[in-house]
Amino acid sequence: MRCVPGPTPPPQQGEVLVVGAALVRQGRLLAARRTHPPQAAGRWELPGGKVEPGESPEAAVAREVREELGCEVRVSRMLDGAEPVRPGLTLRVALAEIVAGEPVPHEHDAIRWLAPEELDDVPWLAPDLPFLPPLRDLLLDGERLDGGNTGGAVRIGRTVRRPTGPWTPAVHRFLAHLRRQGLRAVPAVHGIDARGREVLDHLPGTIVDVDAERLTDGQLASAAAWLRDLHVAQRGFHDDGPWRWFDVERPTVVGHNDVAPYNICFVGAELTGVFDWDLSGPTTPLLELAHLAWTGVPLFRPEPPAEVARRLELVASTYGGVGAREVLDSVAGLKRLGIAGIQAWVDAGEAAGAAQAAVGEPARTRRALDALLARVPEIAEHLA
Repeated sequence: MRCVPGPTPPPQQGEVLVVGAALVRQGRLLAARRTHPPQAAGRWELPGGKVEPGESPEAAVAREVREELGCEVRVSRMLDGAEPVRPGLTLRVALAEIVAGEPVPHEHDAIRWLAPEELDDVPWLAPDLPFLPPLRDLLLDGERLDGGNTGGAVRIGRTVRRPTGPWTPAVHRFLAHLRRQGLRAVPAVHGIDARGREVLDHLPGTIVDVDAERLTDGQLASAAAWLRDLHVAQRGFHDDGPWRWFDVERPTVVGHNDVAPYNICFVGAELTGVFDWDLSGPTTPLLELAHLAWTGVPLFRPEPPAEVARRLELVASTYGGVGAREVLDSVAGLKRLGIAGIQAWVDAGEAAGAAQAAVGEPARTRRALDALLARVPEIAEHLA
């Protein structure tokens, strides 16, 4: 059941209204632990308090949170329902977000941000309990994440929730293998949530928006080095899938297949996270490097040929054992594979195809590839 706005009923004669603040951030709810009175000490509640005469419930929420937690909030709506606290005292709950400051308990001895699966981990005061089911459903909406290529990812606390498909079990087995091998920047899998989405670690770092800037040399080299480490770590892993990735002739490794600025994050020049593993599957090192070059050098738009050649050399020399011209020559085959695959998604009516079509794919890639092929001779002149 979704939370819907409900009108605040006027208090009955002699009745006092109490308001609780449902503070939500990144799919988690803030709970506070009481210290008094003795019968409530050690139990958890939504912060809040009594509405003063002449005060609106929304204003009371803002005032109580300011007094109890030292931060400013904005109320978006009152939740449906009202619960008796004791004779003459009725509780309602307001959905709110913090707009300034960080919560610090002044009248409680502890606070916790609880994910939807953690709401039952603490002993709540009885009047708050009826509000937890609708709040749990609201928390599962999470906070939409940027990056990725097909959409649908949300953040809930320290986790990311993403749609699943027939390929998900194979991807999860692959991730477990890589983590056992000690490969860095790989998310742990925490199962499937109440909405059927996979639950993965939220990885730290910043995504580079290549529409506004490009990867630094250090970031590009870090990504190429990580690909090398991935292809070492995947040795010994065999899985028949099914995989979502398109069929590749004579694959030699199991790879990520979408290592690009929108799927990786950095702290400074260090790659700290690689996500969106749903395209994992059998591939070749050159195809993986070609995609990194396409998106990270980048090759999808015109750049000075000498600079493109220099960064291609950086990718190849960092990875080792391949030449920059080999990487460049692999791009056309990779992009044609992707164009055909995306068109198949679109034709089949898949959600991923709809997301790609919404940004002009695969026609946009087809045009960019044609433009690159016209520039290849000039780029090749600058390659060693």
